[in-house]
Amino acid sequence: MARPFYRRILLATDETRESLVALREGALIALQSQAEVFLLVVATRGAGASMADGIHALERPTHDPKLLANGLERLKRLGLTASGAAAAGEPALLIGAAARKFKADLVVVGHRRQHLLERWWSGASGAYIIDQVACSVLVARGGISDAEFEALLDETESRRE
Repeated sequence: MARPFYRRILLATDETRESLVALREGALIALQSQAEVFLLVVATRGAGASMADGIHALERPTHDPKLLANGLERLKRLGLTASGAAAAGEPALLIGAAARKFKADLVVVGHRRQHLLERWWSGASGAYIIDQVACSVLVARGGISDAEFEALLDETESRRE
């Protein structure tokens, strides 16, 4: 049997709907490749987003602690070897560091359109993720519903029993 092209896949989420879709799409690629998976949850900025990098007094990165545990549990239900971490900070830098440490062959992220002011406030993080990694990057935009993904999980589990 030929060696799978992707052996180590990093799935990155910031808890937005778009990035959660990316997790499902990335999980399906990992399943087809039987790749090892690293799930990175990047904390989102709390209420009070600043207009300039120097104003962070009211901001506190937050993340749902259940997201990492639930994501890892779902990946393991697919029969994948999965580990992960949560982190707060600049997403592109965190994703790049995690990809290097994990030795990822592929990084999967979601995409959400931003209006001009959001890009100005938050920077062009998505534009330079590819500059931070030495592997392929997939911007997942295809949709698989949560119900479809759960059905796949159930089907995968029943085949193993």
